[in-house]
Amino acid sequence: MSTVIQAIHIPAWEERTQPKPHVVYRIEIQASVRSWQMWRRYSEFADLHVELTKSTGAAPPAPLPPKHALALFRSNTNPALLEERRAGLEAYLRAILAARDDRWREAFAFRDFLGVPVGKQAAHDVGGPSQFTSSSWLDEHQDLQARVRDVRADINRRDALSDSNDISGSHQANVQAKKKLAGVLTRVGVLEEGLQTLAMAGLSEGELQRRRDMVARLRDDCEKLAKIVTVSRMTTRGIGSAAERNPASATDRDALMSPTGGMPGGFNRPVARVFGQAAQPRETEQTRPLDDHGLLQLQQTQMNQQDTQLAELTAILQRQKQLGLAIHEEVSQQIEDLDHLNDQVDRVGGKLTSAKRQLNRLGG
Repeated sequence: MSTVIQAIHIPAWEERTQPKPHVVYRIEIQASVRSWQMWRRYSEFADLHVELTKSTGAAPPAPLPPKHALALFRSNTNPALLEERRAGLEAYLRAILAARDDRWREAFAFRDFLGVPVGKQAAHDVGGPSQFTSSSWLDEHQDLQARVRDVRADINRRDALSDSNDISGSHQANVQAKKKLAGVLTRVGVLEEGLQTLAMAGLSEGELQRRRDMVARLRDDCEKLAKIVTVSRMTTRGIGSAAERNPASATDRDALMSPTGGMPGGFNRPVARVFGQAAQPRETEQTRPLDDHGLLQLQQTQMNQQDTQLAELTAILQRQKQLGLAIHEEVSQQIEDLDHLNDQVDRVGGKLTSAKRQLNRLGG
């Protein structure tokens, strides 16, 4: 969901008499930036359970506490039974929140039950214009960072499955990572558009610039992950180009990496201008499973990453320069104001001295 819910608690229950006697449970929801609470009856929990089961096709990971057999005899006023039900309802919501399968917590019924603000949902569920507040924007950014971590986890799982020769599982993990990444990219665009609304709402220029940088870093992470999920890292996956599926043999690779470079007669032809002693090429865990085409792509990816980091550093230095100039201008203005104040103090001091002399003459 768009708000990163970190914790759910049901600390207490309360008896109410209107419109008729009933019990409500106080649900405290803690998000990344703020928290809120909702009051829900047991019947609303039951409706939620039915709706989640119907919309997802499976029951939530924890059972809903059943109604007590003595409910007809007004056992809902028994504090021990109500406390037992409170603990069971809390465990029910926490199980949905902590489940590895996110289909229950992503369901609209669950978001609506917890009172997640509708404005953020409409921004990426319906595709309309983004309506963010300053805090909800930070919540959305926090959630997108969590989704990026999920994509990385899928990629790591893909690689682990590939190492164990599970080609089908590796492919499925790669497809899952692509789907999640596509959703993240869509929401990053919505998040970027939301800055325009916040700018018109009066968000300071410095804070806007900071959030633009946050979006830029998030988009950069997505682009890097897109390259990783597009080009398979391991060659045993069976996907990718023919060069990736048919790497060079160990003999050919050793001949290529040898000092003679595989040239007849042991002739060693330098491939580049070298200053000092030439370093021998070394295999690493990252380059070992790659062929020539994969090595070239890896080099291009690393160079692109370095260019991106350099661009980010340049932007940071430019902002630091602007801040320095602004501070210099402010200090100069303060110095000018102090000089003006000093002149006024001198004039007042002169007037006091003149008045003192006149008083002395009158007193003499």
